[in-house]
Amino acid sequence: MKDIRVGFGIDVHRLADTHELFVGGKKIESDLGSVGHSDADVLLHAICDALLGALNLRDIGFHFPDTDPQYKGADSKLLLAQVFSIIKNKGFQIQNIDSTVILEKPKLNPHIPEMQDIISRIVEVESDRISIKATTHEKVDSFGQRAAIKAYAVCLLIKV
Repeated sequence: MKDIRVGFGIDVHRLADTHELFVGGKKIESDLGSVGHSDADVLLHAICDALLGALNLRDIGFHFPDTDPQYKGADSKLLLAQVFSIIKNKGFQIQNIDSTVILEKPKLNPHIPEMQDIISRIVEVESDRISIKATTHEKVDSFGQRAAIKAYAVCLLIKV
């Protein structure tokens, strides 16, 4: 029987008018952006945590601590690439990733195909294996009131 692993990740960032918004490796035009030590890309961070979790390798904060100045303003695409390198070195490949981003506005649906392409190139799978869904919180709580953004991700890995 093959060694198959499932991982789950979640990430949340505050939104502020002093930052840019990066989601899925893409800069999205918005009046509010994610606040974080790196570029605060919640989707890529959730995917990193899912990949690391599948192999019991702790979380993104363990590998890229916000106390380390080298990660200040870091491009999360580079963090995902480093996490993927760890996964490959452990002998695993990604079968698929499924994710959801919660953001009231701007609407992310027009950007999803490009985000899928960006992520698929980094993790070396076809873009149809990268599912990204976008939803709102119907103006309820901090997400609905545009104070924060959240992403969930799950992945399936298989030993090659």
